[in-house]
Amino acid sequence: MKQKEALVSVLPISCIVLILALTPILDLTLREALIFCGCSIGLIIGIGLFNLGADISMTPMGHHIGNELIKTRRISLLLPIVFVLGLLITVAEPDLSVLASQVAETMNGTTLIFSIGVGVAICLTLGVIKILTHSDLSKMLFFAYMAIFALTAILAETGRNAFIPLSFDSGGVTTGPVTVPFIMALGIGIASAVGGNRPEENSFGLISLSSAGPLLAIMILALFSKGSISYALPDYSIAENFGSALISVILETCADVAKALLLIFAFFIVLKLTVLKIPHSKLMRIFVGIIYTFVGLVIFLSSVSLGFMPIGYKIGTSIASLPAWAVVVFGTVIGFVVVLAEPAVHVLTSQVSEVTGGTVSRKSMLLALSLGVGISIGLSCLRIVLGFSILWYLVPGYLISLVLSFFVPGIYTSIAFDSGGVASGPLTSSFILPMAIGVCAVTQGADSVLGLAFGVVAMVAMTPLITIQSLGFRAIVAAKVRRSITMKRILDADDEQIICFTVKGGQNAE
Repeated sequence: MKQKEALVSVLPISCIVLILALTPILDLTLREALIFCGCSIGLIIGIGLFNLGADISMTPMGHHIGNELIKTRRISLLLPIVFVLGLLITVAEPDLSVLASQVAETMNGTTLIFSIGVGVAICLTLGVIKILTHSDLSKMLFFAYMAIFALTAILAETGRNAFIPLSFDSGGVTTGPVTVPFIMALGIGIASAVGGNRPEENSFGLISLSSAGPLLAIMILALFSKGSISYALPDYSIAENFGSALISVILETCADVAKALLLIFAFFIVLKLTVLKIPHSKLMRIFVGIIYTFVGLVIFLSSVSLGFMPIGYKIGTSIASLPAWAVVVFGTVIGFVVVLAEPAVHVLTSQVSEVTGGTVSRKSMLLALSLGVGISIGLSCLRIVLGFSILWYLVPGYLISLVLSFFVPGIYTSIAFDSGGVASGPLTSSFILPMAIGVCAVTQGADSVLGLAFGVVAMVAMTPLITIQSLGFRAIVAAKVRRSITMKRILDADDEQIICFTVKGGQNAE
């Protein structure tokens, strides 16, 4: 079943690339096409194993920690543990090292990663406090993004505009495939133990608040940094000696993923030995799930690095010669299907459907996410071609999202802001971002990449906020229309109609 879902997810994007290779637009050699096909198969296997592993390891770990710590009624113990977990899973997220390497000459990598980890840990702790106190997520998000845009204005005023796209991209990078299943399950476990009138709605929101932490952290660091960000265009060509490149990438990926999973599992074991009461049989099942997750992530990330990243860049440089409208249309189509291959998206949609009892179905979630990501990448391509600031998108986009949050059911707001962080996963940063860099390098020059190509991850994270909340707005309007039609039928009914009912004794009365 998991492999079938993975096949359905990866097949559309693979078919689009191979069909494009049959046209004069994309010139792929036979070797490149074979490598891409092999990596597509690896992607299918990796997503299937990851989803299986997340179901039997990451999700149960997060649920056990949240649920059982609440039952101890020791909030003074819960909050520090959540803070440490937030720091560990952020530092351990494999994609974060990629971000740190982009600004290594301006910001110390260790300082950057630790600062982002502290930002996520603080916001995650605030998210848990929100669940415990049943606070309104909309108000918390409103204040968080007002602070973010205040810092954005300061950066723009002080001439540090290059940091702005990078800061917004960081929110999507830190909520990756390792982080999302764990944080979502943690929220569901705490909310189910706390109870209340809206446990389903209350369980979401941790990812959205955690995504705000990196933005604030990088912007604050940028205010105190010296110099400007330097960016060197990476070598996206597929290595001539593919065998040695394959071994090198697999070993590097194994080290990154092992660090991520071992940190979380080791901390879970410590909690199990001290405060959690978990049978050994469940612990062994979780350990097996960790192995599945490890193998799945290694295969997935290696396939993306070796096959999808170089092809994404080559597609970008190839379509850059097309008319601007064609570039925008192509970006929209690619964005519509690429989100289906993000592994954490399937974890999110499954948990949303389960928690809401099918009220928010997987199908409607995937459609809303696909539309949002497709529009975001199309708009990003338009921005690259025309060369204007990303703030022309982000400021009105987030304002619309925040305003909608006050008019739609709270559960749609929580799911929408969580979805933004999930949609901008490793495939987005490793396929869509290289494609955007390719378009920018050809149309605007390599010097413009940091200011124009970067920010596409931020756009992917923003547009689902609008599309999914629009589902909630549509549900409200549809309910009002149904009530209006029902009331009109009642009022238009014939007042002289005689309604007969049977009274005791068998006689009819009017």
